Amino acid sequence: MRRKLVAGNWKMHGSHTANAELLAGITAARPFGCDVAVCVPFPYLSETAVALAASEVRWGAQDCSAHEQGAYTGEVSAAMLAEFGCRYAIVGHSERRQYHAETDQQVADKAKAALARGITPIVCVGETLAQREAGETESVVKRQLSAVIHTLGHCAGEMVVAYEPVWAIGTGKVATPEQAQAVHAVLRAQLKAATPQADAMKILYGGSMKPDNAATLMSQPDIDGGLIGGASLKAADFVAICRAAS
Repeated sequence: MRRKLVAGNWKMHGSHTANAELLAGITAARPFGCDVAVCVPFPYLSETAVALAASEVRWGAQDCSAHEQGAYTGEVSAAMLAEFGCRYAIVGHSERRQYHAETDQQVADKAKAALARGITPIVCVGETLAQREAGETESVVKRQLSAVIHTLGHCAGEMVVAYEPVWAIGTGKVATPEQAQAVHAVLRAQLKAATPQADAMKILYGGSMKPDNAATLMSQPDIDGGLIGGASLKAADFVAICRAAS
């Protein structure tokens, strides 16, 4: 069986005091029966690395440049992240696609850059409400994932995939377990056609996962954990989701 992964995405939240309290609350609850990670804003990478140094909780970034180095003001390379011991990098989050106009190929290039430095990319795919209502969910997520599979080639099996229906992110709306599983099954089939590692790959659900729905969602056969937004900012809620994954 695939070991579950629960990854918190703090988005643009945090402060020295709040971070210390949150991380202390999470680490105090270990051991966990699943893999656990927190993906934090760039300014807090160093202090998070120090705070989690003796913990089983891993940490990651919320983005990663596709470029190795150069005149790219404001960007952070995978090489820089790797120096801190970064384990994960979220790429292709719907907010990056929407607010920064990131294309499928740009997301794929970021995933490739992360893997080249030993960082596991958490590749996000998902449809908007309009696309779901138009019956385009499957074609949208397959198109988004296809670009990454093609770019990574034989390394495609080394990524983590996160299905995040855009209409369920931060809205309080949640895909039913059946809706989520249906899309996860589509993604698993696509991965199976691309890599022999597909059965061992993790596909996370991201979209208003909370303590009261986490266990039901993660009981589905192809849902291997969660990419957690708002609930990752409260230690008690995040720990409860980790317990549900266990």
